[in-house]
Amino acid sequence: MGSRRGPLKSAVPSNVVSLVRRCSRTACGRPAVATLTYVYADSTAVLGPLATYAEPHCYDLCSEHSERLTAPRGWEVVRLATDTGPTRPSGDDLEALANAVREAARPQEREGNGTNGRGADPMEIARRGHLRVLRSPDS
Repeated sequence: MGSRRGPLKSAVPSNVVSLVRRCSRTACGRPAVATLTYVYADSTAVLGPLATYAEPHCYDLCSEHSERLTAPRGWEVVRLATDTGPTRPSGDDLEALANAVREAARPQEREGNGTNGRGADPMEIARRGHLRVLRSPDS
């Protein structure tokens, strides 16, 4: 016997997917400009520029929430230099888009080539747990 309910529907219908990452704070819809990461072993909160990739254990914050950030008692806040001004599209954005299209058009490599099914990211220099060290886009 089938269910009487129809397919699941979104509470807010939308055909548009936003490419802008939003602030992780509840009820804040402003664009994110910084990424917050906690280093529990060092009791440190690190606030830096918006990460290249959205990581599961990092929090994207808007300029207002990143400026008002405080840490628990006994914790240190490390603020890396960030540019909180509005981001403007550049020639690099168009080049990155073209590279992404080229990469998507390439045939997928077979698993078993020594990468455990994960492709190597040319921007990734090192990895420690869930954190990645990325090469500077200028180099």
